[in-house]
Amino acid sequence: MPTIVQYTDEERPQNLYPTRIVSPSRSGPCCFSDMEETGRPQEEGRWVFQYKRCRKCGFAVRVILREIPDAELALKLRKILATSFVRNVPEF
Repeated sequence: MPTIVQYTDEERPQNLYPTRIVSPSRSGPCCFSDMEETGRPQEEGRWVFQYKRCRKCGFAVRVILREIPDAELALKLRKILATSFVRNVPEF
């Protein structure tokens, strides 16, 4: 998954969302409590993600929020489960 976050210690942190986010290469102790969401959740492939950025130091990450279920796979599993516990009882 490509990301718009550029990790570098050569430039100062910048929030140029949605084009680019310049972030320090390491998080700081402030990141635990000062992270804020940047932009809205987005979909790429089978994943929903969102960027989060620290208000104090500018450290940014791309956070995976959830996976989008594979509808075709779910349908196959439902069919398998529907027939898995069926017993063929002979008639007398």
